[in-house]
Amino acid sequence: MQFIKPGINIDFIGKRKIAFFFSVAMILASIGTLVGHKGPRYGIDFAGGTLVQVKFESPVTIDRIKSGLENMKLAASAVQQFGQAEDNEYLIRTDATISAMDDLSETIERQLKAATGVTVEIRRVEMVGPQVGQDLREKALFAMFYALLFITVYISGRFELKWAKSAIVAGAIMGVVYLLSLFNVSVPFLMLAALIASLVVFWFFEFKYAMGAIVALIHDVTITVGIFSIFDKEFTLPIVAALLTIIGYSLNDTIIVFDRIRENLRKYHKEPMTTIVNKSINETLSRTILTSLTTLVVVVALFVLGGGIIHDFSFALLVGILVGTYSSVYVASPILLAWQSRRK
Repeated sequence: MQFIKPGINIDFIGKRKIAFFFSVAMILASIGTLVGHKGPRYGIDFAGGTLVQVKFESPVTIDRIKSGLENMKLAASAVQQFGQAEDNEYLIRTDATISAMDDLSETIERQLKAATGVTVEIRRVEMVGPQVGQDLREKALFAMFYALLFITVYISGRFELKWAKSAIVAGAIMGVVYLLSLFNVSVPFLMLAALIASLVVFWFFEFKYAMGAIVALIHDVTITVGIFSIFDKEFTLPIVAALLTIIGYSLNDTIIVFDRIRENLRKYHKEPMTTIVNKSINETLSRTILTSLTTLVVVVALFVLGGGIIHDFSFALLVGILVGTYSSVYVASPILLAWQSRRK
């Protein structure tokens, strides 16, 4: 299916400096809001505590709900509306782990009914200890970091036939990270330092295709997490799953463009690198737009109709697909041009 006429020649590479400043501004805004909020707003999965979802038969006020919680020594709990206003559903969050309380659901139901005078239904109760939450945070960071290393091995082997060298480098980085983690080094700091060191090593060993893909993926994840922080949305395990999905989606888009660049380097080896890269992006533009649009239709449907449970998950995918499509064109491909400037 030809969505765009063959032979189109949009000057994407000519606008790469504008895109560079736009990306830098988005990344700085993301980092700035994360610093201002002292990190992401972790959900129960990562922060620990108790989450209770309740549904009332008729409208009630949040103050009445909190008055019922006071009798359970949960006055400091946060209460917020969940879903549509007519659903009369609320989320109750507390830092305390109250799993030891006997007949928890029945107690909450009885106290809230007494305080509000309205029949209440307990929809779900989730409890995570603080130590478990910390372990989940660390494992999530390790999962994303190791995913990037495995991607490096694949891209370097797939496009540059550097299977052995990339595997040895990735294995060495993983070994150093594992050893340092045994000495109780702060995991977020360790992951940040390891990521910066990995980029330096990739540049030194000239993993140019892998470098372009990894920088684009870091760009996508950083901006997605930053937008979550800007909108003050919770960072939970499903969001980690969404980020890993975004990594896979963005990588697939980047590989398509890289594959066409590699083909055109053989066909038009006398042409300037800028022309070849721009030609390759234009030749894959139809496929990129069609893939993104069809995926967005599904994600928008989930976002609008999926309900509160998967609302944040679909929002992360929505942002990630848009940013990932952009980065395949304006971040990953221009990295290859940086190598040409380095060689000159």
